[in-house]
Amino acid sequence: MQNVDVLRAIYARWAEGDFAADAPLFDEEVTMVVDPGIPDGGIYQGLAGIRSYMERFLEPWESLTIAAESFTEAGDKVLVRTVQSGIGQGSGDPVEMRYCQEWTFRDGRVIRLEVIMDEQ
Repeated sequence: MQNVDVLRAIYARWAEGDFAADAPLFDEEVTMVVDPGIPDGGIYQGLAGIRSYMERFLEPWESLTIAAESFTEAGDKVLVRTVQSGIGQGSGDPVEMRYCQEWTFRDGRVIRLEVIMDEQ
């Protein structure tokens, strides 16, 4: 349950638009896999890779939040169903989408994060 508790705190901050809250949680050699159906989908290695992805991910938004809808823990993995809400930079258009994030932990650190469009 400790991993879920850690993620609850992260998502509480993300729901307020604070995306720097998770930085200390990642292992230096973390792998992030973003579903190809998502803009900039692909594989990102290490802290620098995640930082680069996040800069591109946040750029088109005037405001953005990601809130957790549910947490399912299985061993060292936690699947989080999320809802992302934002206002587009320049357009002012509201956007909302749902997807899942699967977090894999080792020794209290995140070693893998997968962003998945379809929970199956």
